Amino acid sequence: MTPAELRIGVLAGEASGDILGSRVVRALRQHQPGLRVEGMGGPLLAEQGLDSLFPMERLSVMGFVEPLKRLPELLRTRGAVFEHFRSHPPDFFLGIDSPDFNLALERKLRAWGVPTAHLVSPTVWAWRERRIHKIARSIDLMLCLFPFEPAIYHQHGVDARFVGHPLADEIPMQPDQGAARAALNLSPSATVLALLPGSRGGEVSMLAPLFLEAASTLKSRFPELQFLVPAANAQRMEQLRALVNTSGLQDITLVDGRSREVMLAANAVLMASGTATLEALLLKRPMVVTYRMAPVSWALVRRLATTPFAALPNILAGESLVPELLQEAATPESMVTAVSELLETNQDAQVQRFEAIHESLRLGFEQRCADALLELAASHRHG
Repeated sequence: MTPAELRIGVLAGEASGDILGSRVVRALRQHQPGLRVEGMGGPLLAEQGLDSLFPMERLSVMGFVEPLKRLPELLRTRGAVFEHFRSHPPDFFLGIDSPDFNLALERKLRAWGVPTAHLVSPTVWAWRERRIHKIARSIDLMLCLFPFEPAIYHQHGVDARFVGHPLADEIPMQPDQGAARAALNLSPSATVLALLPGSRGGEVSMLAPLFLEAASTLKSRFPELQFLVPAANAQRMEQLRALVNTSGLQDITLVDGRSREVMLAANAVLMASGTATLEALLLKRPMVVTYRMAPVSWALVRRLATTPFAALPNILAGESLVPELLQEAATPESMVTAVSELLETNQDAQVQRFEAIHESLRLGFEQRCADALLELAASHRHG
């Protein structure tokens, strides 16, 4: 296969996929300088030479109602992308996350003989494991970010590779807390608790009042304690400011974005369950993980869940490494108890486990993805 011959299809439907896709394409181009890339993505993939068929914004919808309202447009877009690649078959097609959109497209392309790969496994290990049968019909290769994922696919005859996690490559093994504190104008000796009640409005409405009530009690127990709250965007900043003003809590600072710096600067983190818990682990920050949702949604999640843990650090550790306070257990009183223990006791054992997990995820994500995809293209051509 000469460098000018490789032509691939890529589809990233949101900003996170654009970031991952651009890194993978950059690594592929090191092997194939004449690489041609077509599909959909954002500005970072465009910088790597993506010839975009449609703007990525056409796929960036969230929630339950909005996708239904946009369904005809989404189906037309997917159909047009399929027709393009059916008429001009690439050496392989890579769908990045966005499983509801990509897996159906991948299944149709695979039926026409196009090798298909998918980057970022759907959470079949957490809930709705039966989705894996649909996935098996859609892809030739799954690129997994977590080490426990490939075994699940192998049980169903799907080729899956653990490629490491890009955040584990990006975040140093020994992050500089002093630099983070200096950037946030914090004293090196300050005792700081980071509060991360989520990035969505519903999460903040559900969790932030509980976090602030817990913080008020913690302040009476630890008078020198300071609080940092990063806001994901302007809407969350306005929402959080109103809640903080109502609480009357002192020594609390709202920060525009910069959640990584905020977590790194803190002695401990009280946070909503989600992908940010992995970032806190990689930053080696002791944490308490909480979550609440509507009772009906919670009942559905519990029924479909296949893992005993909600927090990624515990799933990766295979044990209760960090406290989880979920639903009825997510009370201000329980948060105070769990955070107090983090502040009063030595957390070296927990941090050492975080370091070991970090090492296990630090594999060179971009190169591993590129190697697996080039292997897929070569095996298809030889086949």
